[in-house]
Amino acid sequence: MGDVAVRIEAKLQNAFTPSMLTVTDDSHLHAGHAGARPGGESHFTVDIAASRFDGLSRVACHRLINEVLADELAGEVHALVIRARGSRE
Repeated sequence: MGDVAVRIEAKLQNAFTPSMLTVTDDSHLHAGHAGARPGGESHFTVDIAASRFDGLSRVACHRLINEVLADELAGEVHALVIRARGSRE
């Protein structure tokens, strides 16, 4: 896992204490496309389950995650796929 992925994982762990978290670097699937960086680490998928998301809409979950990752989304990360769910789902 690269530096950006490690930072994403650490921030999400710290913010939500998830019961499940997977951060996948999908950059290789976007090589040559807009926003792709030569070294990768520009496109990610986050799968996360946390009690903080219980009862929240998908949009509300995404907003919380986007707030936590604001620096990354304003910089290195071009695209982020989010699969968020509560711990009871």
